[in-house]
Amino acid sequence: MLLCPVRDCHLELVREDRRRVCARGHSFDIARSGYTNLLQPQERRSKNPGDTAEAVAARRRLHDLGVTDPLLRAIADIAGPSHEDAVLDAGCGEGFYLGSLARQTGFEAHGVDISIPAVDAAARRYPECHWIVANADRFIPWSDGSFSLVMSITARMNAGEFRRVLRDDGRLLIALAAPEDLIELRGVGRDRVARTVETFADDFTLVKHQRATATSRLDADAVFDILLSIYRPMQSEPVEATQVTFSLDLLLFKPIGARGHRNL
Repeated sequence: MLLCPVRDCHLELVREDRRRVCARGHSFDIARSGYTNLLQPQERRSKNPGDTAEAVAARRRLHDLGVTDPLLRAIADIAGPSHEDAVLDAGCGEGFYLGSLARQTGFEAHGVDISIPAVDAAARRYPECHWIVANADRFIPWSDGSFSLVMSITARMNAGEFRRVLRDDGRLLIALAAPEDLIELRGVGRDRVARTVETFADDFTLVKHQRATATSRLDADAVFDILLSIYRPMQSEPVEATQVTFSLDLLLFKPIGARGHRNL
């Protein structure tokens, strides 16, 4: 059930033609591409929050090259989605991971992101999925226990809201950039696993951790797209072809106890 994002409302949103409306009359138009924008004005830190259209297009070109396919397979392996699942991707970006998994498995797929260009791109590429623009850091606009699987793939993390919308027998997948991710372009990164496990400790217990790593020899255009997608300043010297490492730490969690009876 999709909920109205207006503060102190959160009533069910019902579809009426090209809009969604709650019983109090709050109304949200459905875009031509199929997504619904539920982002409230006070939830914007800038006029155009989230990923830019340029970054979204750059990421899509990288996915279309197939360089992230090994990461997709690893996510499918650890999350184990089935056609019976209802899945939320929080911070879905342009929809590659959720849309690809949904097409492989046939589950009910829902994605949310704060970036309009990202969600618009997702809705156009994967119209069979459900796409929402909203600030998932504040409120995830679905009813309690809506999903059997929640994913956050190199995106923001909201432990309380993830637990609220996850079923008691559900599972949570968090994907983090591993220390060697894009090491050729930005140097050694940090290991975020311990800190992330601590962040979710009140509501979830870690049941599995694995690292997925792939390397690809990329031409200069693809390297330039990586720099665009991670907002790295353009180099003063021409970008050159190079081998690039892609690496994720995949953390699978199960919820602790029942919703409403968490260890706070």
